Amino acid sequence: MPHGEWADFTFDGIGTRWEISTPRPLAGTLRSRLLDVVEKYDGDWSRFRPDSTVSAMARQPGRYTLPGEAAPLGRLYRSLYDITAGAMTPLVGSSLEQLGYDATYSLVPAGAAVPAPRWDDALDWDGAVLTTSAPLVLDIGAAGKGQLVDLVAAELRSSGVASFVIDASGDLLHSGPDPLQVALEHPYDPTKAIGTVSLAGGALCASASNRRAWGDGLHHVLDGTTGRPVSTAVATWTMASSTMVADALATALFFTPGAELERSFDFSWLTVFSDGSAAYSSGFEGTLFT
Repeated sequence: MPHGEWADFTFDGIGTRWEISTPRPLAGTLRSRLLDVVEKYDGDWSRFRPDSTVSAMARQPGRYTLPGEAAPLGRLYRSLYDITAGAMTPLVGSSLEQLGYDATYSLVPAGAAVPAPRWDDALDWDGAVLTTSAPLVLDIGAAGKGQLVDLVAAELRSSGVASFVIDASGDLLHSGPDPLQVALEHPYDPTKAIGTVSLAGGALCASASNRRAWGDGLHHVLDGTTGRPVSTAVATWTMASSTMVADALATALFFTPGAELERSFDFSWLTVFSDGSAAYSSGFEGTLFT
């Protein structure tokens, strides 16, 4: 994180490591509020906690009211669901569980891959109200962590903290006058970098099939139409003003070319494919090593 005399606040939340760097140490009361934001989000959206709203949805159908952040999250997911023809979907949770990425982290497939339910058959997502016609496993992992970064940033800004870097295990949000140089992790060797990028006042998110991988060719980026892991792209990076949008688009790049996504979203991107080639937008102002 930033060099110099910045202070770091580190903690675990939503199953991942967080680091918030600020010019001065955060007050204890603000730290407590930040932890409350993370805990509340996890309590609503986690499919790994039996007490969450999402876990209740997996047990029985019904009408569920979630916090206000559900509305923009639902709109984003619906847009990407339509753009990717159902490949990217928040209904992929049952497909992940089928392949072993379940609440107990068994990592043992229960059988052949199963497609996710069709959105219009299983779910009505109207603002913050989700109505289900059958038990379903909602998984917002492709955008939820990014949205939570934005919520944590809003809490910092509301307390007068204008300069900070939030690192939620690779989902980065930078705020302040001095750009941050970030290394782009090699998709096959986390000790190496394939390039660098300058992050100035925005979000940088990455997705890679080598993260959360298990078994024979199994990883967490599934095509909702088949329930099987994708195999063409191996790593993606996105830059946008919103961490939620950058996070979601880093996954969408596994299914849809960046140039097509640029028709609907203002962002820059880099995709590395399994054959070693790469594609990137004109606005991705990074340096790739040869």
